[in-house]
Amino acid sequence: MRRPIARALAGALTLLAGAAAGPLAAAPPVAADSGVIGGRQVRAAENPWVVALASRDRFGRTRAGQFCGGVVIAPRAVLTAAHCLARQVLGGSVAATRDLRVIAGRSDLLGVGGREIAVHGAWTNPEYDAYTNAGDFAVLTLAEEVPARYVLPLAGPGDSRYGAGSGATVYGWGDTTGLGDYAYALRAAPVTVLADEVCEEAYPGDVTGRFQRASMVCAGHREGGRDACQGDSGGPLVAQGRLIGLVSWGRGCGRADSPGVYTRIAPVAEVIARRAGADATPGSGEGAAGPAGRKADASRAPAQGLRG
Repeated sequence: MRRPIARALAGALTLLAGAAAGPLAAAPPVAADSGVIGGRQVRAAENPWVVALASRDRFGRTRAGQFCGGVVIAPRAVLTAAHCLARQVLGGSVAATRDLRVIAGRSDLLGVGGREIAVHGAWTNPEYDAYTNAGDFAVLTLAEEVPARYVLPLAGPGDSRYGAGSGATVYGWGDTTGLGDYAYALRAAPVTVLADEVCEEAYPGDVTGRFQRASMVCAGHREGGRDACQGDSGGPLVAQGRLIGLVSWGRGCGRADSPGVYTRIAPVAEVIARRAGADATPGSGEGAAGPAGRKADASRAPAQGLRG
């Protein structure tokens, strides 16, 4: 999974991940300012459902304390990765992280505009398994509402957007190179939803993790070059105006034959909607397009893959 850890260690862990997994074909070079991996800078105003999770007390002020991403799924609810809220990440419980905030409507983390909203409560999926990475999602309750236009609909059962070859976009403020070069502005990268068989081949159950088609979806490109990375965990994977995945884990960042692995939203959409309230409505089948877009001990988690 993509680990929300100290910035100075992120690049080294990424390199160690590749070494532990064995030799891989080299990914195309990625420019330092490309964003996410192989992406471009985008405006929060055009993608208002993308938010940053931040704690200056825990992660410092250099990048406004950003450590993970999230997505607005109801006026007072944000969906993120369960591993982003682990004690190993926050240095304690969510309740003890008193300055935990969601930064909404702001492209540049150190810019002006947008809003910083306190997290009023948090619910972590009780079936989250930190060893297998399955069920990697959590719901944050905000102290204030955001406008309804910020809400991104969830993909539901039977959604064709999960079909192999479907186009999607991943968003975040994370590492832009896999070497610890973190973005200050929101970035997005186009990726392709890959067949389950491709992902099972890439992640058969080594130290990085095992791909499980029932709860995960993977996206990227066989040749690498476009991917989420450290700091992007919990951020959205969006296809045709619906949320289909959350950044969860992977081997390195942007590597050939190592696509990004995301929490699959459709099978758990009803659970998420119940936790978020009536305003978070999962789609069914095609649906109408929305806005322009582990119970186990976490210490057992595969160390190399977290993308927080």
